Amino acid sequence: MTAPQDFDDLRIELANKHASLSKRLRQIAEYALENPNDMALETVSTIAERADVQPSSLIRFAKAFGYSGFSEMQRVFRARLLENKPDYKERIRSLAEEGGGEAGENGIIGDFVQGGIAALNHLNETLPRDLLDKAIQLLVDTDTIYLAGQRRSFPVAAYLSYALSKLGKRCILLDGTGGMFFEQAASMRRGDMLMAISFKSYSPEIVQLVQDTAERDIPVLSITDSPLSPLVPNATVCLEVEEVEVHSFRALNATMTLAIALVVGLGRQLEKKHILN
Repeated sequence: MTAPQDFDDLRIELANKHASLSKRLRQIAEYALENPNDMALETVSTIAERADVQPSSLIRFAKAFGYSGFSEMQRVFRARLLENKPDYKERIRSLAEEGGGEAGENGIIGDFVQGGIAALNHLNETLPRDLLDKAIQLLVDTDTIYLAGQRRSFPVAAYLSYALSKLGKRCILLDGTGGMFFEQAASMRRGDMLMAISFKSYSPEIVQLVQDTAERDIPVLSITDSPLSPLVPNATVCLEVEEVEVHSFRALNATMTLAIALVVGLGRQLEKKHILN
C-alpha cells in the first residue's frame, strides 16, 4: 500500500476509508481534518490527549494509511503548512482562547466579522471551480429542485427556494410542516433533483433523505462541511464549505455566499439557453 505523499491525497484517502475504520480511528480521522495544524505541530501525546485516544492509536492510524509510523504521516501535515497561505481559520479559532472566552480587541462584532472573512477566504481558496460548474449544470438540467435543510441549515434552503423561484425555476422547499418531511419528498421523480444542506452535527432526517433519494437514482447536490460528512457517499455532486466558529457560534457567511453563487451561475446559464433558443 502506497501512503499518500501530499495533504490533498491524504484527505481523499481519509474520506474513502472513513466508514471502514474502527471507532477510534474514525475519531482520529475526524480530529485530523478539523485540526490539521495540531497534527503538524504537536507531539503524539498532546494530539492523543486532545483527540481523546491513546498514543498507540495514532501509530495504528498512520499505519492504516500505509505510513511506517506517525512521524512519516506528520510530515505530510507539516508540508501543508509550508505550502499554504496563513490559516485564517486557526487564527480566528484562537480568539476565544486568547480572550478567555471574551471578545477580542475589536469587540464582539469585530470577532464575527473576522470570522466571516476567514470563512470566505477559505471557501475561495478551496472550492474547485469545475465542481461548482458541475453543480450549476445539474441545476440547469433539472425540472424541479427539492430543497432540504434543517435547524441551522434551514435559512439556506429557504433562501434558495426564494431565489430560484425568482429565476422561474420550479422548486419545492421540504419544510416538514406537520411532520410530513418524508411525505413531501415522496413526490420526487426522474428529472428532479434534491439539494440537501447539513452540517455537523448532521440532521438524521437529511442524511436518511439523501440516502433514500440516491437509491431511487435521483441526483443529489449536497452542501456540507467535511469529506467525512455522511452526505458525501450518496451525493452526485458535493460542495464543501466550512464556517469558522467564533464564541461557540458558527455563522452562515460562506454558505450563503456559495448559495448566491449557485443562483447567479444558474441564472447566467438559463439566460444563455434562452438566447440560443
